[in-house]
Amino acid sequence: MTRLDRIQALNALAEDRILILDGAMGTQIQELKLDEDGYRGVRFADWGQPVKGNNDLLNLTAPDAVKAIHTAYFEAGADIVETNTFSATTIAQADYGLEDLATEIAAEGARLAREAADEMAEKTGTPRAVAGAIGPTNKTLSISPDVNDPGYRDVDFDAVHQAYLEQARAMAPYIDLLLVETVFDTLNAKAAIKALIDLAEETGEHIPVMISGTITDRSGRTLSGQTAEAFWYSVRHAKPWAIGLNCALGAEELRPYLAEISRVADTKVIAYPNAGLPNDMGEYDEEPHETAGHLGEWASSGLVNILGGCCGTTPAHIRAIAGAAKSAKPRNPVRRERAMRLSGLEPFELTA
Repeated sequence: MTRLDRIQALNALAEDRILILDGAMGTQIQELKLDEDGYRGVRFADWGQPVKGNNDLLNLTAPDAVKAIHTAYFEAGADIVETNTFSATTIAQADYGLEDLATEIAAEGARLAREAADEMAEKTGTPRAVAGAIGPTNKTLSISPDVNDPGYRDVDFDAVHQAYLEQARAMAPYIDLLLVETVFDTLNAKAAIKALIDLAEETGEHIPVMISGTITDRSGRTLSGQTAEAFWYSVRHAKPWAIGLNCALGAEELRPYLAEISRVADTKVIAYPNAGLPNDMGEYDEEPHETAGHLGEWASSGLVNILGGCCGTTPAHIRAIAGAAKSAKPRNPVRRERAMRLSGLEPFELTA
């Protein structure tokens, strides 16, 4: 099947039921309990600085393990898996001195997910999709890293845009969708959006885009200060295939902000929360049935079109979520009257 065939199949499926996204890649990688040598593999045995914790590097050094994680999520009921490319940009890989390999890491991550998806589709007769995961990087365009110099930035818009363009270009041959995720700084997301628009113009092919923000705490705002509704107005021009929220909060805490997105978005809504909030050791204790209970309620309340899991979730969580959402009808995108809708930190709507 071509990408267009798979997207058409996915759209048809989305008319009938809630689609299922995978769970946390990082949580499953942690279960491998790899040491420094495990991350390095043979190729990077003599690399000049530590690489442990660089999960995306495993696309090159432990590809079978990465592919097996994708397969496990498909077997648990996922319709879509995310590539292991959250940090596969020159900006993020610079922490490990691997910026020159960022595009190779991105391409291999996308290829591994594609292989797992195609093998599962052949086995089951049902198409499986791949979303190219584009993380926020470890830099921010809206906030100074120096408390004594509010105007200082250690990266600029053009550099972030270029990093995202290179990543997306590398993944494009293998993926069905692009997922700009865990957005804590809307300006970073705008750089990603610009990169994806430029890629479409460059290739002449539009790849559907999903955008997922993250509410950093119970203030109900992103790190750059926007409410959920204001965030939507800031990125709506991208005409995303889906908009939503992930990470930072567990389902119980995330629900009101998801409801805010669901109330105003004229496209599909995606949500994949953490497995509750981390404990004192930074681990997640919420069991699959607990997460699924919350997300099942979201589904039955008509809030969502796509459900999955973020930090702390496992194939068992995704299996439980798929079961809880199985009988629920997908949300109908809202149809709102034409109006001028703007945003700063807060949303603004000009009515007649």
